[in-house]
Amino acid sequence: MHPRQRMAAWLATTVLTAALLAGCAGDPWAESHPKPVAVGTIGAGFVPLSPPAPESTIKPSPGSWDEVHPSPGYRVVLLSAGDDAPTRTLIAEVRGWAAAERVDLRTVATDGGLIERIVQALELKPDLIVSVGNDLIDPLATVTASHLDQQFLVVGAEVAEPTHNVTAVDWTGASFRGEGLGASSNYDPASFTAERCAAAVRAGVAAVLHDLTGIVLWID
Repeated sequence: MHPRQRMAAWLATTVLTAALLAGCAGDPWAESHPKPVAVGTIGAGFVPLSPPAPESTIKPSPGSWDEVHPSPGYRVVLLSAGDDAPTRTLIAEVRGWAAAERVDLRTVATDGGLIERIVQALELKPDLIVSVGNDLIDPLATVTASHLDQQFLVVGAEVAEPTHNVTAVDWTGASFRGEGLGASSNYDPASFTAERCAAAVRAGVAAVLHDLTGIVLWID
């Protein structure tokens, strides 16, 4: 190869390598990070004496999740659908929790194709995907079973037959379970108070961080 050709090839390789490194440096999520752990432990009454069975419902004692926090660098995607008042409240409380805990939060709003947006969230490879909005339940039921290595937290609704990677938090007035199933309690938008939604987010994250997944937490 002519010296000029060798120099051109070397320059092209150098530029490509620099571009790839710049791309990685520009997005911290492109780099691996330590597996998140719980900082603090769940309190008495969070779980029953015997380990909960898959798909079961537990009723943690109020506040038994208060001392649990995610470790630094926790990567969370907030996946939302809808503009109703309950969904807006949930979105606000997820954002508030993330800010208080210094969570690395990204958002994916499903204004169009729901499954396409779920896939977009999956491609980010977060530690946790938090889903809010009843319209997401049926698409989640379709997608989550094929991505068992990704943890999901559904707040204010639930997947009817969750796999071990799907955890939900519900209460009387919420608990939509998909078209044809409806809610296991009378749906009441007024039950989505800021206080209850904030508690639901913290309780759900505490369960996921303690590997209590694939269940429903009932927080009445």
